[in-house]
Amino acid sequence: MLKAGVYALLALGIFALVFALLPSRDLGGPQTGATLRGVSLTLYPSRDPSAVWRFRAADVTSDPLKGETHLAGLSNGGRWVRDRQGRPVLDATLAAPDLTIDAQDNMMTSQAKITLVQQCADIELRGNDEQPVRVEQGTGFSAPLTDIDAPSLKGRIPNLQMSFDFVILDAGPSDISSDLDGTETCENGKRVLHKPVATSKNQGDRT
Repeated sequence: MLKAGVYALLALGIFALVFALLPSRDLGGPQTGATLRGVSLTLYPSRDPSAVWRFRAADVTSDPLKGETHLAGLSNGGRWVRDRQGRPVLDATLAAPDLTIDAQDNMMTSQAKITLVQQCADIELRGNDEQPVRVEQGTGFSAPLTDIDAPSLKGRIPNLQMSFDFVILDAGPSDISSDLDGTETCENGKRVLHKPVATSKNQGDRT
């Protein structure tokens, strides 16, 4: 569910729908939808009730006939969940040129960068005309081609489906490397480099 100045957006959308259904001399067909500018939006996915998404958007267009909301000029995209104390915690950030949100609260775009904060994982997703980047509420995200850069995993993965817990649900033949014993780790959402442990040579017995 979207709340924007969302009540205003819905009111404009209803007005546009009613206006579009009125008799008109415009032979080009009815035009529907409403646009708001400079909007803060909050998305409460019904299929992922533990999560809340927040965005800023330069332009927000609602099409009530298609059941879609389009966000352009996107910034400050983030997914928030509650920790064990019930406090909201930033779980993931999302950067994209635009987003289309459907009636099931799923999100589509041509390309996106998702950062899973607790895993320090930067994930670049690229779609195409037939298969866009998708964020499916309650499941995770998918893309035809993905580059992952994380302390424990790096590589390029086609046809990736991944959960927000950094679990690969499905993937094509991949070029990836895993370094579980590397010097880079993720601590409290930040990458930390550790110096290699120095080893001393055996100098023999001194008598």
